[in-house]
Amino acid sequence: MNSKNVETFRAAHESWNKRDFAGVVRNFADNVEYTDQAQNRTMKGKDRFQEWVESWAKAFPDGRITKSEYFDAGDVVVSRFVVEGTNSGPYGSLKPTGRKISLPFCDIAHFDQQGKCRMGNCYYDQYSLLTQLGHLQQVKAAA
Repeated sequence: MNSKNVETFRAAHESWNKRDFAGVVRNFADNVEYTDQAQNRTMKGKDRFQEWVESWAKAFPDGRITKSEYFDAGDVVVSRFVVEGTNSGPYGSLKPTGRKISLPFCDIAHFDQQGKCRMGNCYYDQYSLLTQLGHLQQVKAAA
């Protein structure tokens, strides 16, 4: 049986897949602090977090969170998933490439007593992302 916090986080991911951004942040605290570790960027507040979420959807309009796993640790939820999609919008300052990505992510979300996400961290390999998009050359190890 999954905890309420797991179900809350799962619902946020499902909302992102539906492009229901209000649904993504529905159960986030107004003063949430969420850090994108790959970009060393912290979004402070629900509005900034929602802008960040929407920027991913603009970069990957057909993007989907797939292969999700959620781990209940009381007031912490750990989620592993894969984001798949086509880069047909700008990713930050980078122009769209039309390439597809399939990239593993890990989120760690901390919940308060009211069941609101108050803090989180997102982990992914930005080198792999930029390589899949064609912005970087893949380095091949010497044989």
